[in-house]
Amino acid sequence: METRQMRQFVAIAEEGSLSAAAARIGIAQPSLSQLVKQMEDRLGVPLLIRSPKGVALTDAGQTLVARAREIIAATDRAMEEVRLAGTVTSGPVSFGLPSSVSMVLSVPLAETVRHSLPLVSLRAVEAMSGFIRDWLREGALDLGILYETDQLRGATAQLVMTEDLHLFAAPDAWPLSSPPGEPARLSEIAATDLILPSPNHGLRAMIDRFARTSGVRLNVVLEMDALTQIKALVARGSGAAILSPAAAHDFRASGQLVSAPIVEPVLRRPVYLVRNPVRPISRAGLEVERMTLDVIEDLVRRGIWEATPVEARHRTTGGT
Repeated sequence: METRQMRQFVAIAEEGSLSAAAARIGIAQPSLSQLVKQMEDRLGVPLLIRSPKGVALTDAGQTLVARAREIIAATDRAMEEVRLAGTVTSGPVSFGLPSSVSMVLSVPLAETVRHSLPLVSLRAVEAMSGFIRDWLREGALDLGILYETDQLRGATAQLVMTEDLHLFAAPDAWPLSSPPGEPARLSEIAATDLILPSPNHGLRAMIDRFARTSGVRLNVVLEMDALTQIKALVARGSGAAILSPAAAHDFRASGQLVSAPIVEPVLRRPVYLVRNPVRPISRAGLEVERMTLDVIEDLVRRGIWEATPVEARHRTTGGT
């Protein structure tokens, strides 16, 4: 059975009428009727139930339509992959990154894209998650990293990893009785002078949710929506901060900050790689997406991005 014939039969099923299907695909109705008869003779089962109101699928017809759609989709994908394989990857790709992600991802990704895709123009935009979500929704960005996708309908979101938040402080101003590196309960952190982003920041909103659920009231002494300044203040002993390890990798590596994982509860957040829902992603965008996953995997493997990766076979992709 040819793909063309499968498409014609799917059209009949979708229209519920031979005449409507014939008009849709641009062939004569007798030809379409003959096609159905030939298919039924070949398969040895009736595929349609005919009535004055149109046609309906038999059980065998429903099975054929389901399999035909799978074959058509696979064929279309194969044709597109072959077509793209013969073209040069080029063009602009805009990528939105939250500050905590940009800290570890933007430079190695930019270097990888420039080396492997010299004709691709990557524009990395660092911004708060809320702005990235809005820009994706408007189609102003091709790709973005987000921690929540509930408010982004129709987008393809791929869960890449999960990361746990830690308490960070200067080595000579560690606020807890337990030493750095030893897990600390959120209730033990409650009295600590904290420097956090403002409530409209995604990180702060997440921390506040965990605190409310645990019945903990945090002592926020200063609010600042700039990651670099938060780390600088904490390194000077002005307070402590709750951040992802990736966000403070540079300060911790230099010895300016030490940390402890937070437990009871564990402050864990998902990390999604998201495509904009407005327009199809380009070949260049697909290649940057693939390279992003490769770079993230390398950063996690080397311990630069402290997180738990989601294996490719377990990743969830789909509209939200």
